[in-house]
Amino acid sequence: MKLKKGDTVEVITGKDKGKQGEIAFVHPKTNKVIVNGINVASKHQRAQRANDQGGIIEKDMPLDASNVMLVHKGKTVRIGYKTEDDGTKVRIARPSGEVIG
Repeated sequence: MKLKKGDTVEVITGKDKGKQGEIAFVHPKTNKVIVNGINVASKHQRAQRANDQGGIIEKDMPLDASNVMLVHKGKTVRIGYKTEDDGTKVRIARPSGEVIG
């Protein structure tokens, strides 16, 4: 998976199309990401203890990684890989070839 925790991404399809957010969790086995403030679902939760408060909480739900694109310098870009001269593998922005930090 080419996306990492902390990357800023934009949703390219679905109900939240056009929204941007930061990746909170990455699940490589299922190819899903959780983005802060995107794909929010309401959940009715009961109070677990006597002094706890129940109610409706909002929870970020996973998105498929194919439905988001990385934002690099204000534009959405595809991600590629390049091997440096010293043997390290780095991510690059596809159109420009710039290294993604």
